[in-house]
Amino acid sequence: MALLEVACFSLESATLASTAGADRIELCANREAGGTTPPLEWLDVIKQTVAVPVYVMIRPRGGSFYYSEDEIEHMKHDIAAFKGLADGFVFGLLTVERRIDVFRTADLVTAASPLPCTFHKAFDEAVDAFEAFEDVIATGCQCLLTSGGASSAHAGIDTIAQLVRMCQGRITVMPGGGIRASNIGAVRAFTRASILHSSAVPHGEDRPSAEEIRRMKATLNVEGAQMPLHIGPPASEAGHSP
Repeated sequence: MALLEVACFSLESATLASTAGADRIELCANREAGGTTPPLEWLDVIKQTVAVPVYVMIRPRGGSFYYSEDEIEHMKHDIAAFKGLADGFVFGLLTVERRIDVFRTADLVTAASPLPCTFHKAFDEAVDAFEAFEDVIATGCQCLLTSGGASSAHAGIDTIAQLVRMCQGRITVMPGGGIRASNIGAVRAFTRASILHSSAVPHGEDRPSAEEIRRMKATLNVEGAQMPLHIGPPASEAGHSP
């Protein structure tokens, strides 16, 4: 059965998502900026009421994913502050040339250790998806959130499927971007991803819909009963370039 991670931008959203059946929460602030580091107090409250794992976004501001040394130090400070309560972290750094900043991202992964880290959709702004994929693995991140470099996961479905085939147990690829109940089955079936990401926010609203989450989980449960989870490429494809 594939899992569902829900991006939550408030205390109420996190509680709603957990109650509706989300398997994991990505906790962020500032939805308009694509997610930034939330207040520490949010996590303190959420961990008292939510049983599912909570991964915390570490991003000091919106805008580009190239950060100054002062911003990197601030991110390390935030990781240390959240580490006692978080179940994992979400971040991503690029160079000015829009390549994965392997060294500085790996430094954050070390700061977060032993908690798992997800490299977020900064990946989709990298100049070469397949080179960037290997670089993300080199950072030590255990999960990659991506829309396949496209405007949505459904639009980038071919690239996502190729990345899943390239995993070979080295990392988990998590499709995200515009995933809703109407398309989650197709994305799951085509990519064979073992976890998918959604904000579950209906058009024109600002918080996730419990019904949307329940429908997505119901679809994933049916898909899980009908097909095995994909672990790496089929034997006939192993070792082939995408």
